[in-house]
Amino acid sequence: MNDPGFDLAAAGLLPPLPTALLAGRAGELLAPLRFLPAGELPGGTPPAVDRRALAAALATANAAYGHPEAAALAARLADPATRVVVAGQQVGLFGGPLYTLVKAVAATRWAEALTARGEPAVAIFWMATEDHDWQEVTRAALTAGDEVHHFDLGPDPAPLLPVGLRTLGEGVERLFAALGPLLPGERGAAWLAELARWYRPGARFGEAFARLLARLLGPRCPLLLDALLPELKAAEAPWQAALVARRDEVAAALAAADRAVEAAGFPLQVAPQPDAAPLFLLRDGARRRIEWRPGGRFALRGASGEHPVAELEEALAGNPTVVGPGVLARPAIQDAVLGTTLQVMGPGEVAYLAQASAVYRVLGIPAPWVTLRPQALLLEARQRQHLADLGLSLARLLTDPEGAARELGERAGGDFVAPVREAVLAALAALRDPAVALDAQLERPFAKTRDGIAHSLELFATRVAAAAARRDEGRARRFAQLRAACLPDGHPQERLLTGGLLPARHGEELVAALFAQLDLDPRRLSVITP
Repeated sequence: MNDPGFDLAAAGLLPPLPTALLAGRAGELLAPLRFLPAGELPGGTPPAVDRRALAAALATANAAYGHPEAAALAARLADPATRVVVAGQQVGLFGGPLYTLVKAVAATRWAEALTARGEPAVAIFWMATEDHDWQEVTRAALTAGDEVHHFDLGPDPAPLLPVGLRTLGEGVERLFAALGPLLPGERGAAWLAELARWYRPGARFGEAFARLLARLLGPRCPLLLDALLPELKAAEAPWQAALVARRDEVAAALAAADRAVEAAGFPLQVAPQPDAAPLFLLRDGARRRIEWRPGGRFALRGASGEHPVAELEEALAGNPTVVGPGVLARPAIQDAVLGTTLQVMGPGEVAYLAQASAVYRVLGIPAPWVTLRPQALLLEARQRQHLADLGLSLARLLTDPEGAARELGERAGGDFVAPVREAVLAALAALRDPAVALDAQLERPFAKTRDGIAHSLELFATRVAAAAARRDEGRARRFAQLRAACLPDGHPQERLLTGGLLPARHGEELVAALFAQLDLDPRRLSVITP
């Protein structure tokens, strides 16, 4: 159930580069990758990649996570003729933001669409367990009424250690105690008890995340790929060795891509880092960026000393688990080892892919198709009815919540400021011509005075409208609750609310609704009603 005509790009809810790509412009910035036109399926022949060892490892790992189709999907993956659809995200607390779940569902839906066309496909969800951004993965958020409640696991106890090597710690029990009162009833208690089976103090982030996704998505869950899986690291090693051997060429290509993006008028998602490799090395419990030094040497950012590049090459040959790709190398290396047909990415990821595309060209990696992930908003049937009762469109609420609030206030009798404002501005306009005729330098002071008065009247109108709206407490309360649900703390719902907590309210119907109602067209907002 989608809000008809709600175009995300037109509403200004997408970054500039994805907006341009959806409009058929700036596609050359992604070359050799190809941006998939809305409504189409990817074509071409899958790259010839030997995935047998990786498939066997994924069968074992996913069976341990509780994936009911682990063996069948892994067997399909081992076949070089199978197409691969990839999405991925960090292994956030309780499943991370809602869009993580949306990505996983979208990847499966794309794979199912290809299979239905007669081209067997499998979906893979890349769990970014190599990341060490503690703050990013240890936060959760939930709405109750018109309030947003935030939770976290506290300060980072081991900065720079990949989250996939960490356990959740005792703080997770404190979170369950705080969540209980916010998710009352039998359904809430049952789901929290199930979550607590996976999110234990001694559980690792990746393990808990994978068990949650396998439980939620069941037989339609993508194969879950841990970025720290030894068999994956072994498959990545030759490509990472190529990045080391061709480091000068890679650096030049990345710099050229940066210039092209900026020349086209788009902001860089990843700040240029001269002499920085798109690789990290894990040493002494810290994952540090590799930086090239003259004379065939390298250093680790934030650490003292330099080392011969041969030492890094030996690490890749003997213990590839300690080397990992950075954000600009990961997409290409991922697609090299998986033979990807289609990447499903968020708007920010697509924007940085314009820079990362350089790595594909240098290493000669077959480039896949790219599509934006769908964007979704959960709205219960009663909330949809409240929106209709208020006479507001969802587009208005999401793109101009202050204006929507003022509109409600005006309907409640607060629209006596607008006529006066128009009259005042008309009177002010009459001052311009004689003032400028007297002295042309009065143009700027006049404009400043006019704009200041207009702004002050606008603020006053907002306050009057809010006061009028408060007279109708029921409508005001419903609006506040709708605003908190759709824009918690002013952010898109899917980016703030934690997906793994929502079944405590919506039950099994949530995932069924996502699979049934999610629109794969990235131009539209999918409004999901469980």
